[in-house]
Amino acid sequence: MRLVILGAGALGAYFGLRFHEANADVTFLVREKRAKQLREKGLKIHSKQGDYEVNDLKIETTAENIPSADVVVVGVKGYHLEGTLAQLDVLVKKGAFILPVLNGIEHIDVLQERYGHDRVLGGLAFIIATLDENGHVVHSSGFHDLVFGALDPKQEQVCEQLDELAAKANMDAKNSPSISQELWKKYMFINAFSGITTAVNLPIGPVRDQKPTFHLAEMIVHEMKLLANSYGAELADTDAEKAINNLLHLDKEATSSMHQDRRKGLTLEVEHLHGGALRLAEKKELSLPYIEAIYGTIKPYEHPTE
Repeated sequence: MRLVILGAGALGAYFGLRFHEANADVTFLVREKRAKQLREKGLKIHSKQGDYEVNDLKIETTAENIPSADVVVVGVKGYHLEGTLAQLDVLVKKGAFILPVLNGIEHIDVLQERYGHDRVLGGLAFIIATLDENGHVVHSSGFHDLVFGALDPKQEQVCEQLDELAAKANMDAKNSPSISQELWKKYMFINAFSGITTAVNLPIGPVRDQKPTFHLAEMIVHEMKLLANSYGAELADTDAEKAINNLLHLDKEATSSMHQDRRKGLTLEVEHLHGGALRLAEKKELSLPYIEAIYGTIKPYEHPTE
């Protein structure tokens, strides 16, 4: 398969390199600044799951230079999605399917409205990783899961092909027959994890040590379950319990990518994640007071340079 990785942040760079390690045809489509860094420094994964380094990547800064692609893995932050659409326009016209692995839900509708329901796959990732000063990936979690699936029957063949490729790669991948539900489960977990760690500016260990603080994370999980079910996701109490259990069993120093961005003084994804949940809730006339409180707490840190 011919894969294009759109965005070489920690997530896109990690899974792109793992596919490259499995001998896939991988092209990284990135901005000029990132392209310069990749050409000078190469790209490396530092991971307990195995290091991997490449110095001769296929790198492009415009989709016009990519002859064709089967799947475009979109690994950018939510606030960068709009800036990728011009590149996606070109690649979809060349026959590519889009596999967004952004957190959240709203981006699915945005992409489907622009490219059609048959072109947009469902996808998500579970990984804790960041970039070091050289732009290399530091993978600090014991998990590196990529989940994808067909949102339209016309996508089943390409998902099967992607599954065959992912099975050869150093990752835990799954072609899910219920990808819509999986997307909501991830959204439920990530809004709790990213929300609480970013709001209190601490990793998950100290959050768990304070029962009133961890209670906030638990309530976000329950509010997200309510929201998901209002959109037909049919999440059960056991799904919420699993999300909470996952928070309880993360390494005490584990933290979310949004909290890592706050530490680095970068723009935060709070509008895409928690703001998105509140917009979806408004459409269903739902009240999500805990998410609203976390959203309001994080919002002042969204654009640290302002």
